[in-house]
Amino acid sequence: MARRNDQRRAALVDAAIEVLAREGARGLTFRAVDTEGAVPNGTASNYFANRDDLLTQAGARVYERLQPDEATITRHREARRDRETYVELMRELVGRVSSFRTGYLALLELRLEATRRPALREVLTERVRADVEANVSYHLASGLPGDATAVKLLYLALNWLIVEQLTLPEVLTEEERDVLVRAAVERIVAAE
Repeated sequence: MARRNDQRRAALVDAAIEVLAREGARGLTFRAVDTEGAVPNGTASNYFANRDDLLTQAGARVYERLQPDEATITRHREARRDRETYVELMRELVGRVSSFRTGYLALLELRLEATRRPALREVLTERVRADVEANVSYHLASGLPGDATAVKLLYLALNWLIVEQLTLPEVLTEEERDVLVRAAVERIVAAE
């Protein structure tokens, strides 16, 4: 029974992500989540203490779904340790994050909502900080060129590139995006 409840909770949180991406934080209601999740009215309110709980769990779930799969991690571990590999890793990252369009748009909504909700801000701050630290640690252990500052600068630059692509997709073509990813790596990561 607990497994079924965990699956239902995850499905409801995924439904909340879809509602956030489509309707924004103001449109996130228990009823909207029930409708999106195709469950009876009142179901979401049985799984989440309040709207803040739902927002917080949606924020955590987006990050879970953005993690690379094992095949991607293995491919990264086995790749060469040069700037060209770094470019390919960053292209893959931008593509993976961009392919979860609703998740990233929901995350933007959550970040805006976090400016008004301290509990959500705390969860997102902890999660983003942990993600940045994990990326820096992974990078330093990987043997790829560049230091912690380069990782953080690429994180900032590529996040905005993703925002641009998801919110105003006609501003940059896919080819321009690829050129910008390469330029970011080449300009931020010092040559060996």
